[in-house]
Amino acid sequence: MRKGHYITLLVSIALIAALYWGVNTVPPKKPATEQQVAATTEGEHADVPPASVDSILSAGKATLHGHALTDVNALLAKAENADQSAKAEIYKELGDIWLQHKQMAPAAYYYTEAAKLDNSEKSLNFAARLNSDLLRSAESASVRVWAAQQAIAAYEQSLKLNPDNDTVKMALAAAYIDGTSQPMQGIQLLLGITREQPDNIQANLMLGQLSIRSGQMDKAQERFEKVLSIEPENTEALYFLAEVYKSKGNKQKAIELLEECKRIINNPQFSKEIDEYINSFK
Repeated sequence: MRKGHYITLLVSIALIAALYWGVNTVPPKKPATEQQVAATTEGEHADVPPASVDSILSAGKATLHGHALTDVNALLAKAENADQSAKAEIYKELGDIWLQHKQMAPAAYYYTEAAKLDNSEKSLNFAARLNSDLLRSAESASVRVWAAQQAIAAYEQSLKLNPDNDTVKMALAAAYIDGTSQPMQGIQLLLGITREQPDNIQANLMLGQLSIRSGQMDKAQERFEKVLSIEPENTEALYFLAEVYKSKGNKQKAIELLEECKRIINNPQFSKEIDEYINSFK
């Protein structure tokens, strides 16, 4: 995250590491393998069945009234006898309607169905990102699992068209890690990227955050320091490295790194949030 993107740190900044990443403040005695990191995330999604398409569409329809519901039903009837190309366009129209009415799950479904038929990188990646957003925002665990499956299917189809797109690979990895009981598949994707590109910023950041999530602070430190050796003002690496030092008991170093974040961002609201966070553990 660079200057101008500070807003992502403002959301519950004092709880990011402790709650979202599940920071363990006592580092384990032995370094964890990637399998152990995967096991940490796997349990988060075990035994959660995905929502059904019928339940998602039915719940969405219950929120529509008047002309919107009439338009949806008319388009569905039109799609029944349409060829593949025409059906893809109809599904996009349906996605547009659902998105206009802020029903993300039905919108994601129809955009994904349209993208599968269209089979273009642009449409597949758009649909996959929409599902990834839903994975992060949906209140229902079943909907999150369903959204992860949708995202994975779209990202994988996109990679068949362009196997060298590392941005899509990392997004696919995140979907596996954050939305399925198969996080190892995502971790292997990230490790594959760093083997071929040791200096890949985003892959190293993601692996560093996963190491924090599983309490592997030494590994996390290596990843974030690697990023900072390439981008000394990468505020995401600075922030999470501060979390690593705080967990190890080096509060002064953590404060120095957070103060550096403040200097780079140079935003009064951000500085206020950081100061409050620092005061919470001084």
